Amino acid sequence: MASKTNPFSFLQQVRSETAKVTWPTRRETMISTMMVFIMAGLAAIFFFLADWLMGWVIGLILNVGF
Repeated sequence: MASKTNPFSFLQQVRSETAKVTWPTRRETMISTMMVFIMAGLAAIFFFLADWLMGWVIGLILNVGF
């Protein structure tokens, strides 16, 4: 069962909890963003090569090779 809290008290609690959060610096955000882009690029290359290789092998099996 939920406890009843008035809106003003709730907002004070939210503000108090938000103050405890350790926010990343601009440098940490940029490094994390670059890591995401690099990993996405590597994943794209991997899946492209895997798709190409499987297509090539299936083409050899079905005798419709490239």
